[in-house]
Amino acid sequence: MIVFLLAIISIMTGAYSIMSQEDGLKMIFITRIQRTIALMLTGLALSISGLVMQLITQNRMVEPTTTGTIEWASLGLIIVYILIPSPTMVERMLGAIIFSFIGSMIFFLILRIIKLKSSLYVPILGIMMAGVVSAFTTFISLEFNMMQALEIWFQGYFAGVQKGRYEFLFFIVIISIAIFFYADRLTMAGLGEEFATNIGLNYKQIILIDNFLVSIAVGIVDAVIGKVPFLGLLVPNLVSLAKGDNLRGNLPQTGLISMGAILIADIVSRTIIAPFEVPVSLILGSLGSVFFIGLLLRTRRV
Repeated sequence: MIVFLLAIISIMTGAYSIMSQEDGLKMIFITRIQRTIALMLTGLALSISGLVMQLITQNRMVEPTTTGTIEWASLGLIIVYILIPSPTMVERMLGAIIFSFIGSMIFFLILRIIKLKSSLYVPILGIMMAGVVSAFTTFISLEFNMMQALEIWFQGYFAGVQKGRYEFLFFIVIISIAIFFYADRLTMAGLGEEFATNIGLNYKQIILIDNFLVSIAVGIVDAVIGKVPFLGLLVPNLVSLAKGDNLRGNLPQTGLISMGAILIADIVSRTIIAPFEVPVSLILGSLGSVFFIGLLLRTRRV
């Protein structure tokens, strides 16, 4: 009910008054409903991605932002624009998905090769990789005069969401259902490679499928919306701390709470300096960075 009420508030909020204008009802069906649905599906995608990655890596501080997955997806977008001057949305999504999958596999491969003494080093390694990939993406963007497009992707801006552009986000529902039915295997894999192998599971295959599903979700969001940081860190941690690490049991609550969280961030972004709008990524990035630092300090004490 809370998420439903937040969705109604989100639809009614904006610089354009839909109550006093003659075409207000038309505006609701052109952009307001689409924007709210895009917000909810984005929250669902990133929170579930963060939950799955934290479970598989056995690390509370891992999510698409702290592993460089989003930066790899952005690199894929730039490469697609270089190879195809006017790419379709499908071509952009494919590029983002392929590169985010490559990036996540590289991250997991490094974790298997390098035995880190502390879980604190895992997100630091991911952030370092993200910085390198981001710098390379920026260099390519400068060379091909695409900095403006890159800046738009990194903002995580929902203002441009309207009918005819957001529909690809519905694939996230399919990804969420697939993860839900695959949840038991992912939970067992989260207990470690040795345990998963002993009970007859193919650990490497599970990791491959996990990265593939996460890459699809992150790639779609990055191609349609842009970078939305730390949402996959905030909500999954709060739910896991309250309920434990049962993936199947945590998925519904994680998805709903993430929808509510990103709706609140969007409402704040549209009202804090109205009639202007602050990118949602700025609101979530500010809160998420504080939460991430607190999580680092808590892990260090433990």
